[in-house]
Amino acid sequence: MKPQHFKINEKGLNRFFGPLEAKVMDIVWSASESSIRDVQTKLGSDKSVSFNTVMTVMNRLADKGFLVKRPEGRTTLYRPVQTKEQFLDGRSKELSQELVDEFGPLVVSHMVDALEEADPALIDKLERKLKSLRKEPS
Repeated sequence: MKPQHFKINEKGLNRFFGPLEAKVMDIVWSASESSIRDVQTKLGSDKSVSFNTVMTVMNRLADKGFLVKRPEGRTTLYRPVQTKEQFLDGRSKELSQELVDEFGPLVVSHMVDALEEADPALIDKLERKLKSLRKEPS
């Protein structure tokens, strides 16, 4: 379950999903389980999104491994395979590793440069991580 493309010019979940897929995933992540009708209702402001469109998107997300579905009477309920936090953690880890593998020292240098405007707590966390990596195994 890995998005096929990372869109550098997009923001948030749109970097990994299409715009409607991202909205659907956000809605499903906010609930333990959701039906197609639940998601369509929560999309609310976008009345142009039909039930069939939402059904198609949710089934494709299930086919791609992001959602699992189960029958409940005449309704199908969908739930995410991972929490949003787990998804973002996994994707950021993969992306970071791919950048380091491909660009090595350049990407590390740019990441360090980006820390100039980072939250001090993030810098402290990085320092602790570096110290733990430098320790000799016992």
